[in-house]
Amino acid sequence: MSAQFVVHALERLQPMASMSRGRLQELASLSVLQVFSRLREALPLADWMGQAVYLLRGELKLEYSDGASRVVVGDTDETRHPLQATSHILAGARPVTEVEILRLDENLVDLTVTWDQLSRGGSGADWSGMSALLGAESLAHGAFAALPPAHIDVLLQRFERIPVKRGDIILRQGDHGDFYYLIESGRCRVTRLVGGVEVHIAELKAGAAFGEEALVSDAPRNATVCMLTDGRLLRLAKAAFVELLREPLLHAVSWNEAAARTEAGARWLDVRFAPEYLHDGLPGALNIPLNELRESFSAMNRGEEYVVYCQSGRRSSAAAFLMSQRGFKASVVEGGLHRRSDGGVVGDRS
Repeated sequence: MSAQFVVHALERLQPMASMSRGRLQELASLSVLQVFSRLREALPLADWMGQAVYLLRGELKLEYSDGASRVVVGDTDETRHPLQATSHILAGARPVTEVEILRLDENLVDLTVTWDQLSRGGSGADWSGMSALLGAESLAHGAFAALPPAHIDVLLQRFERIPVKRGDIILRQGDHGDFYYLIESGRCRVTRLVGGVEVHIAELKAGAAFGEEALVSDAPRNATVCMLTDGRLLRLAKAAFVELLREPLLHAVSWNEAAARTEAGARWLDVRFAPEYLHDGLPGALNIPLNELRESFSAMNRGEEYVVYCQSGRRSSAAAFLMSQRGFKASVVEGGLHRRSDGGVVGDRS
């Protein structure tokens, strides 16, 4: 089936029916469409965990944990809502005829609906055009994926939209950190002076965030950011950033809790330079220096939990925030290795 077919299907389903076509096209690319024969005995309910599931076509017998059952028909008022949207616990689903099933991540649907409604003028400004920033993929894994819903409306009110020109210097290495930035449109270059030589670090495009490291760690800017094109930025003052983003997204744990998490399967992440890690890093820790972390995200496992540490907690706080705002499950050890003795020595090298 074509993506256009899925878009047309989403236009009839709740709660997506009120969304713009652009938003529906994004969700269509993240949807799963399946066709099952009437000869199949039962559908795989295990695949439905955490999913919003819709019957687009055919007849399906739903069986519930209390022994009740009923037959539902696709493309009716009833099946324009998720099949699990009932007070009964679904225990089985058997095709009566050939059926067509559409599945979407339930959390993504809820996040998208929430942002979509709040971004359409409810905060005094229309943010609905911010497709790169508030796109479905960004909401699933981007800067706002883990943001408490109660903060969304306030956050939109606090952002300031500013036009920028090619060549504009947005941040200078060594300056005090005062704003957090999101790129609404345009591209910028990140560079760093190393031994008096300007080194290219990264090129950022619409939807990317920058400036958070200095705000999280209360350290000077560690890089310079210059616009490569004209564009628009969204900026958030430091006080609002701390209140609405850093505090909800930065999860600090003690050494005892960190040890318990790693024993349960989480992985240590040391964000110091390699010589520091080789000197006194924890056994089995993954070592990715903070300045290399952004470029390493594509190779890291989003399904894994990370416990991040450094010497003092400053670099690891910045790293854990960077990871959290990109959808990774990460916590930072309070105080870093300096505080290790407060909660017992973890993983000492002999």
